[in-house]
Amino acid sequence: MYDTSDSHPDIHWPSGFSPEDAHSFHRAQAVVPGPPERAFTLLTDVANWPNWVPGCEEVSSVTLTQTFEVVWAGARFEVFVGESVPPRRIGWLGIGGGVMLYQAWLLSETEDGDTEIVVENAVRADVPRPLDTLSRSWAEQLNELWLAQLSKLSEHPAEGSPAS
Repeated sequence: MYDTSDSHPDIHWPSGFSPEDAHSFHRAQAVVPGPPERAFTLLTDVANWPNWVPGCEEVSSVTLTQTFEVVWAGARFEVFVGESVPPRRIGWLGIGGGVMLYQAWLLSETEDGDTEIVVENAVRADVPRPLDTLSRSWAEQLNELWLAQLSKLSEHPAEGSPAS
C-alpha cells in the first residue's frame, strides 16, 4: 500500500509489525544542531511532551520507563519502549484509539558535530487495510508531529543548559 523501499535498513521493526503491513507509513530525515545526546535527551523527556508535542495532552510518567500512558489526539495510548540505545536509537509502540503506532528514531553524529535524524512511523488499524479510511488523516497527523519534533530539536541550546 505504501512505498517503503526507502525505509532505513537500520530500523529495527518489531516482529509482525513491518511498514509493508502498515495502513500508514511516514519517514522523515533532517539534520539538527547539537550532538545526538542532546536530541536523545529531548526525545526521551516524556514529562515535557505535553509542552511541545502537538496533540499530547498528558503523560503518566515523569521519566522514560518501559511502559507508560499518553493521551494524544484525544485518545489514551499505552506506550511500550521497544528499543532504547542512548544516544543512538529509540523505538516505541503506542496502542490506543483503534490503532497501533510504532515510531523508530535513529540519531547519528555528523562530521560537524550535529545530529542526523531519521524517524519512521508505521500505523496499523483495527480494520483491514482495504477498508481503512483513516490512513490519510494519520499521515497528516504524523507529518504535523514530525514538524513539531523537528522544530524542538532544531532549537539552539542555551550555553550551559543541561541539554547542551
